[in-house]
Amino acid sequence: MSTNYFQVIAHYIPQPDEVENVLELLGQLAAASRTEAANISYDFFQGAQDAAHIVILERYTDAAGFAAHREYQHFKEIGLGQIIPKLASRRIESYEGSTHE
Repeated sequence: MSTNYFQVIAHYIPQPDEVENVLELLGQLAAASRTEAANISYDFFQGAQDAAHIVILERYTDAAGFAAHREYQHFKEIGLGQIIPKLASRRIESYEGSTHE
């Protein structure tokens, strides 16, 4: 049996003086995002070789679930309102996947 999912990989490079602030805000956003009906997982990692490179791994039941994520108030307030203005750059990738049991 297989289960389909929608994987999002985001690469964030905060402005030099904003790395710690972005990490703290991502903790808040991750906690809120994990409560969404379509969210399967939401984790983020700070680069071991480059502490200013943050990778976010988000998994949703489908693309519609990710689209819904972007409409939640916590995403608008924390993600759009506070995190994105603190970034020097960001890149978002998305993939269709499935687990095989």
